[in-house]
Amino acid sequence: MASRCSTILRTVSRPTTLTRYSRVANGSRWLATATEPAAKSAPPPPAKSNDSTITRIVDDISGLTLLQAADLVTLLKSRLNIQEIAMPAAAPATAQAAAAPGSDEPAPEKPKEKTVFNVMLESFDAGSKPKVIREVKALVPNLTLIDAKKFVESLPKVLKENLSKDDAEKLKKTFETIGAVVKLD
Repeated sequence: MASRCSTILRTVSRPTTLTRYSRVANGSRWLATATEPAAKSAPPPPAKSNDSTITRIVDDISGLTLLQAADLVTLLKSRLNIQEIAMPAAAPATAQAAAAPGSDEPAPEKPKEKTVFNVMLESFDAGSKPKVIREVKALVPNLTLIDAKKFVESLPKVLKENLSKDDAEKLKKTFETIGAVVKLD
């Protein structure tokens, strides 16, 4: 008993270093105790250029503060005559504002095209009921055959929600080929 306690005490009191593995007191097992050495997480070495002028410019720019870098960008834009690029969110508002001054009537707003659809099973042919049940069971993986039958018998029901237009059209076509009536919302 005393020898086991002294072995544990010696193991615990040893200074630990950053190693990948350390031994347990009995010496028969290894446990992961630390992460990889910090040397492997160092950033990759910078790319070298053969042109000494470019290397000097990169070194000078990397030594600038944030305010100095902003002033550099402003000065380069003015000297090289670079135009400001409008943000995409502001572009539609300026297009409507340019069209509006010519007429007193407000511009008719185009309805937004729907991008997300819900597929709803409305009805089906009596002869195609087994096919519809099988397709519903295949579509919803956690449904049992009995649950799929109850689902189909309690129409109208939403089959899938938040589908893209292409996926919703494919699903609609699949169900219509087996004799079901499907509606996209």
